Amino acid sequence: MYKPLECRPDSYQEWYQQGNSLCEKGCYSEAIASYDKAIEYNPRSYWAWYRKGVALEKLAQYQGAIEHYAQAASLKPDNYWSWYQQGCILSAELAQYERAIACFSKALETHPRDYWGLYRIAEAYRQLGNYERAIVFYNRALKLRPHDYWAWYRQGEAFQQWENWQAAIDSYNNALAIKPNDYWAWYQKGVIYQQLADLRTAIECYTQILTTEPQSDCVWYRQACCYALLDNYNWAITSLEKAIDLYPEKYLELASSEKIWSQYRKHPGFISLIVNKKAKFNC
Repeated sequence: MYKPLECRPDSYQEWYQQGNSLCEKGCYSEAIASYDKAIEYNPRSYWAWYRKGVALEKLAQYQGAIEHYAQAASLKPDNYWSWYQQGCILSAELAQYERAIACFSKALETHPRDYWGLYRIAEAYRQLGNYERAIVFYNRALKLRPHDYWAWYRQGEAFQQWENWQAAIDSYNNALAIKPNDYWAWYQKGVIYQQLADLRTAIECYTQILTTEPQSDCVWYRQACCYALLDNYNWAITSLEKAIDLYPEKYLELASSEKIWSQYRKHPGFISLIVNKKAKFNC
């Protein structure tokens, strides 16, 4: 009996199905050859163009993938996936955010309540520095998924980059309501409070992180800087020592060069700390 996968296929459907089978096995180059034959038989097949785009994307041939998704979209302009996949490549791989926004917008014409389309448009606007538009789309996404950690966190980043500090903190708090021990939301809150010179609150944020991530050298160092600005010598030195032990080359250099430690450099305890750590770590 004739079986198309055991001999040369001779119809569109057989080449197309062979392409799909090869894709499932991770044989993307061979799949592309099969899709090419399918397209020869039926050049107006949306799915052959789309699936070839998927295979090209798997091989990191992004420009070719975009071209094939675009061809698929020209055949079925109201199909969500070909527009969405173009947008993902343009934003995540090629940093062409304006083109990505155009593609995601076309996808949303078909599925206006799609969370991921809205979220990715927001991300593209954030990358472009258009924080106001980004926040509009994060809010639209959050109406669909109000308990989504990433939308709250990225909205916090947009507000933070826009220097709207309180709104950023509010967004990070909403992210923390979903993931209470999240490193990055606590860290960003600490950074904001440190920038606002609310050093005790910044220390509380950093301490929260260190209860679950005690090996975070940058958090120990930021906490050390906060204590130094509060003239709390003992805690400043204790936190600085923790940072140095975790990353000696970096923090011995910063302790010796950053202005924040200038008042400490004449203190015998500080001098002893630096000398001993340089000897220990051969820095």
